Amino acid sequence: MVASAENMGRQATAAPFAIELKGVSKAFGPVQANRDINIAVPKGTIHGIIGENGAGKSTLMSILYGFYKADAGQIFISGKLTPIPDSQSAIRAGIGMVFQHFKLVQNFTVLENIILGAEDGPMLNSSLAKARTVLKQLAEEYELDVDPDALIENLSVGHQQRVEILKALYRQADILILDEPTGVLTPDEADHLFRILRGLKDQGKTVILITPKLREIMEATDNVSVMRRGTRVATVKPAETSPEALAELMVGRKVLLEVDKAPAHPGAPVLTVENLRVRDEHGVERLKGVSLEIRAGEILGIAGVAGNGQTELLQALGGMLPATGKVALNGRDLPLSGAGADGQSRRAAGLAHVPEDRHHHGLILDFSAWENVAFGYHNAPEYQKSALFMDNDAIRADTERKMATFDVRPPIPALAAKNFSGGNQQKIVVAREIERNPDLLLIGQPTRGVDIGAIEFIHKQIVALRDQGKAILLVSVELDEIMSLSDRIAVMFDGQIMGLRDPGQTDERELGLMMAGMTGKKEVA
Repeated sequence: MVASAENMGRQATAAPFAIELKGVSKAFGPVQANRDINIAVPKGTIHGIIGENGAGKSTLMSILYGFYKADAGQIFISGKLTPIPDSQSAIRAGIGMVFQHFKLVQNFTVLENIILGAEDGPMLNSSLAKARTVLKQLAEEYELDVDPDALIENLSVGHQQRVEILKALYRQADILILDEPTGVLTPDEADHLFRILRGLKDQGKTVILITPKLREIMEATDNVSVMRRGTRVATVKPAETSPEALAELMVGRKVLLEVDKAPAHPGAPVLTVENLRVRDEHGVERLKGVSLEIRAGEILGIAGVAGNGQTELLQALGGMLPATGKVALNGRDLPLSGAGADGQSRRAAGLAHVPEDRHHHGLILDFSAWENVAFGYHNAPEYQKSALFMDNDAIRADTERKMATFDVRPPIPALAAKNFSGGNQQKIVVAREIERNPDLLLIGQPTRGVDIGAIEFIHKQIVALRDQGKAILLVSVELDEIMSLSDRIAVMFDGQIMGLRDPGQTDERELGLMMAGMTGKKEVA
């Protein structure tokens, strides 16, 4: 059942909406990010905003939070016309926002981050004392337990997110916007977050949830507005629709929500790893004798809670971290430290790497899309004009082709990477690596922050690479992604491989136990 904002208004005449957007439009040069948006959010509800990458979701919320100024339209907060020219105006209007990439000072304590920008005066002691008292009350009320004296850099991602929520509540926010909040969380942390959101709702707060995950929309929201190419195409109640229907509204066509792949036909070993060990800068062993094998024409998925060695495994194999042990690609040993143990040498040997963190390791955000497409492959013959000069026109043309193939929006090679949505940034990285036709693809969190249509596309590209006889090492915190894509699953805990399983002969419960280190089984599937 599709409901217009006006119909929802007639159903909720007893109280004004927490938020009402009327005719909101925003353009960036020739790109129309939002076009005549009308959305009404009842008080005390969790309202989802979904759409493809580049549909205008984050732009709309940035307008609501005062980061951007709308070209046209009006914003009403609790029934009152409320201009929001900047984020301070949004905070005064009772709006708080938790961004996908947190806005925290890493070497400050939790308390110092909470009061930052909300100090009572030049002397901080009274502000800190007040914040400590309020923080204790909020933590008890909303299950937001965080050590107030802990440094941000020492907190897990889930606890850092709690600090962001506490910051908003400390500033007396009645409306909380969360932009893709579970993209960096473990399953347990995500479950805890949604308990927090339900608690906020029960206390009369209004929550706007931007997420590409339809399961979260179906389970957590009261209403959901669907955006497509800058417009709102529908507002529906999840209880009266289905994930398939929502996906079709988002993309404008039917979307396959499950991976469609034929059985694998593995060939000879492409990657062999024996007793791989990695120590961090403090001397702590992060990989503890990992051994595995990946054959041509198969996908080996690595399941595990974040922080159990998956990142170090990818980075050691990709030439980003020194290691000890033995690694061979197509029968040739790869150096694990010193000369030749770098990403450039790995690429020359036939390895491609989509890193887990696209911002820190996959892109230079201030550089253009076409420059990012060339990174790591700038010495490729097709990019050379002469021995001294690169052929920038050839790189731009190649970028245009990749953007068309991977449906990157907007398809503008000259646009800086930071101006693309997170999902479109991911498509740029994936396109750069997959299109190189590697013998071995290392791919970490391939669909983090990616919309449902792009997830379907990226999954098809991974399976197509497998079907061409390539070997793929897949790391993902999404267990359903691991289960549906992998031909074999290796489970990691505390830097070790707990065992291997056939996806068709295991389930999430068994994998979850292995991920928690609660099984002694070591059989190989």
